[in-house]
Amino acid sequence: MGISIGMVGLGSFGSAFAKLFKAHPAVDRIALCDIDPEKIRKFAEDPFFADKFSPRDAYLSLDEICKSDVDALVIITQHWLHAPQCVRAMEAGKHVYSAVPLVTLPCMDEILDWCDRIIETSGRTGMRYMLGETTCFYPEIMFCRRMAEQGRFGEFVYSEGEYCHDVDSADNLRRVMQIRYGSDSGAGWPRQLADYRSRNIWSGPMDYPTHSAAGPVYVMKTHAEKVTAYGFTAKDPFFHDHTQKFSNEFALYKMANGTTVRLAETREAAGQLGNHEVAFRLMGTHGTFSENRWYEVKREGDYSQRYRSVELDEKELYDPLPPEVHNEFKTVLGEKAGGVGAGDFIPSGHRGAHPYMVHEFIDALVHDRLPVINAWEAARYTAMGVTAHKSALKDGETLTVPDWGDAPQ
Repeated sequence: MGISIGMVGLGSFGSAFAKLFKAHPAVDRIALCDIDPEKIRKFAEDPFFADKFSPRDAYLSLDEICKSDVDALVIITQHWLHAPQCVRAMEAGKHVYSAVPLVTLPCMDEILDWCDRIIETSGRTGMRYMLGETTCFYPEIMFCRRMAEQGRFGEFVYSEGEYCHDVDSADNLRRVMQIRYGSDSGAGWPRQLADYRSRNIWSGPMDYPTHSAAGPVYVMKTHAEKVTAYGFTAKDPFFHDHTQKFSNEFALYKMANGTTVRLAETREAAGQLGNHEVAFRLMGTHGTFSENRWYEVKREGDYSQRYRSVELDEKELYDPLPPEVHNEFKTVLGEKAGGVGAGDFIPSGHRGAHPYMVHEFIDALVHDRLPVINAWEAARYTAMGVTAHKSALKDGETLTVPDWGDAPQ
């Protein structure tokens, strides 16, 4: 028997994943869940889903679908709901894929409490939890993991991660928040934000740090120990309205493997620092990756032959998917014309990451293993940002980053 999946949340982002999960060859049944029956109807009437969807597998609430017999839930709802809903699902005996972030709230201590609960619930129930952090499946991170596994970096020295997403960029944050607050599930959130403001609790972009933090940590297989961070006080009223003291935050970390990592999360700064709004640089004693260029040095032999620099075409960076998965995705979704790699099956897939995330979660369930971005890893990425924001509120005081240890084998 294959895996049965329940899609919880069928808005624009959830819709981008529904066909991918349905198309995976190890999935034999799809259930649909949304508080808006019209969103369910759109998929239920789509012939593409007919062979894996039955009308009895339509649900209007998380409680209803948690009582079903599906194996796992894919939760792509409002960001402040993720952690509570994932805990409820795991308690009900469901494996969980969660959209990023793990949770976003103005209170950093509350976010850490949810990290505790996600880890405790996953460990106690045996249910698999995966955070759908796209950047771990970006082509440059795939390439860097391969180089790290081959020892080509040597000893890691320094890394950078950046997420530059200005409030008025093409993916306009003002419009995104209007859409979220205009939905049935988001209508009450402004009132909750007002309550945080009344208690003088203010957040910043480091409350959602996984786009910048995940890449370096995922490649190096380490975690943060200490952080010093500073914030740029927001100028645009948009940020005050959303309970953010800082619109830009910058952090420097001491890592457990002896390296230094710098993270930047910007929301009120024009443009970007790297090739993309999410960018990474990783430096080692023997190899360095930056902006699709691989630098390598050999410490012995002829001096004139020791150093080389290679610019990589993006298609060279991707890992291959298993042929049966690749072929199914390509057949049912269509490979992008002029695509850059095996994972680039749809135009709007965070640079080809979506098919890889879907396959990682399903493959983990099929082989009864933890996903690579499990509860313990997700908490590490999240805690890096939470503690950085706490440091920024204290004008750069160096703070210890909490850690929950490595995931159990």
